Amino acid sequence: MTDNATSDETEIETKESSLIIRRTFAASRERVWKAWTDPEQVIQWWGPNGFTTTVHEMDVKPDGVWRFVMHGPDGVDYPNEIVYEEIVEPERLVYTHRSNEENDPGSFQVTVTFVEQEDTKTELTMRQLYKSAAEFDKSVEEFGAIEGAIQTLDHLAEYVEQFEETSP
Repeated sequence: MTDNATSDETEIETKESSLIIRRTFAASRERVWKAWTDPEQVIQWWGPNGFTTTVHEMDVKPDGVWRFVMHGPDGVDYPNEIVYEEIVEPERLVYTHRSNEENDPGSFQVTVTFVEQEDTKTELTMRQLYKSAAEFDKSVEEFGAIEGAIQTLDHLAEYVEQFEETSP
């Protein structure tokens, strides 16, 4: 079973154990890539509404690790760990994402592609693949995976598009 939806500029597709999110940004591919892979930039936009992010380590290379904590608006901290599997700059990132929390919905694999549409536009596609439909459902129902992803990409759009507007 597949559900397709669009939220403003973000296209969402869900299947049994996967979430595919697609959005086009009014920014160059290199700009979007840097925003996604530079820890100084990631903290400016990463996370759903009301969240902030503290990066403890970000080593964007195969077998590199990104450790960070998302601080919720309710004061709860959510530790996260990403282990990079494949890096093709500025085209593709493949990584495993896990939270290492007691109620962790399970690790899932993420593939993010950055496709240049025009010299100032980039289509980003993020595919999250869970180990089972039950883990996917838990992530959506208990942790708001879909809404959180939409809000996070909204923040990324605001960040990179503002930068593009101020660039010479």
